[in-house]
This record gives sequence, structure tokens and C-alpha cells, in this order.
Amino acid sequence: DMERRLVALGTDPSKIQVIPNWADGSAIRPLEALSSRLRIERGWEKRFVVMHSGNVGLSQELGTLLSAADLLRDEPDIVFAIVGEGAAKAGLQTEAVRRHLLNVEFLPYQPKEDLADSLGASDLHVIGLKRGLAGYIVPSKVYGILAAGRPYIAGVESGAEPALIAEKYSCGIHVEPGDPSALAAAIVGFRNDPARDMGSNGRRALEEHFDRPIATEAYRRLLESIV
Repeated sequence: DMERRLVALGTDPSKIQVIPNWADGSAIRPLEALSSRLRIERGWEKRFVVMHSGNVGLSQELGTLLSAADLLRDEPDIVFAIVGEGAAKAGLQTEAVRRHLLNVEFLPYQPKEDLADSLGASDLHVIGLKRGLAGYIVPSKVYGILAAGRPYIAGVESGAEPALIAEKYSCGIHVEPGDPSALAAAIVGFRNDPARDMGSNGRRALEEHFDRPIATEAYRRLLESIV
């Protein structure tokens, strides 16, 4: 999506080399959700866990996630986990209390060595990005989610990278940002039909296109070509 913006501004396409972000597939590997230490500690063994993991900032469209949780408050098996820190966290916590959202839990960042366990504690991830930010911000959490072998909902504009990856590799689905009803419906759809193939498709995409050694080799070749 950044490449398209640069070309639209008049940049010669032949001068652009795109190297995707990545995750370390050797450090983050899929695990059975019920074997996750975090999931067991939180008592989520019999819940359908919807997770946002990462920066809890102003660009992540997390108000929409709270509104989706509000719409699903009468679905007792669905729990929303917001894992991370950021400028929007205090306000979101206040809003969750105001709405009496007992289905929303806030957790701090997990230790780096526990990232695979944390990402694997979920059944489904949600990636949000406010409208107008596609091409300027790439939610790098998508690559860790792929590594963990979990499906995701991309609540982003259709041209944003998480939506493009979801469509190309059949590892998630796209809903428009700022639409809590569509997000809630998509979550219920995953709960009713877990779409485990999407998680394995994501892991395959990571191993073939977005793993750390692939990106570092691409950087090596690029640097060698210009020196």
C-alpha cells in the first residue's frame, strides 16, 4: 500500500524495492490454544478468545472493538482480550467500566519470551486501523499472528496490508473500519465455524514469504546491488 502511494506521487516504480515486514517463525510457533499457559491462567479454557495484541494507541480503532464487545455482551462464551499498553488504554478501560463490559479484559504487554504463548492463547485476532492511515502505518502485529497460526479479522481499509494479506493467502477476513456491527457479526461467524484452515494458511504464508530469514536475505541482496 505504501508503494502505491509513492507511485501515485510520481515516484518511478523501477526505483522502488519492497521488502515486507516479518516475524521470527522460529521463535513464534503455533500451539494448541488449550495448551497456552496464559489461557489457562485467565480461565479461558471454555471461552472463545478474541484478542488485540500490541500497541493500544489512537490509530488502532479499538473503540470499534469495544462497541463490538458491547453488541456481544449476551454471548457468554466470547471474551475480548486487549493485550498491551498505549495512549488509548486508560480511556478504553474507563469506557469498558462505564458500559459494564464484563466480557473485556485488559492485560499488560507479555514478556517477549512468552509472545508465542500469548498470541496462541487466542482463537481469533483483530487488527484495527483508522480510516485514512493505510499506506502510512502497517500494523506489524499481523506477522506475529501469521507465525502463531491464528486467523484474524482486518478492520482496515480494503487497500491496507492486513486486508491484502488476508485475501491473498486466505488467512483472515476483512471488514471496514469503524463498523462494530460488521465486526461483531464476523466474530460470531468465526466462533460458529472456527476456520482452522485460515490459521494454517497464515503460518504457511509466514514460512514462504514473511519469515525473518527471507527478509534479511532480501536486504542483503539489495544492499549488495547498490554498493
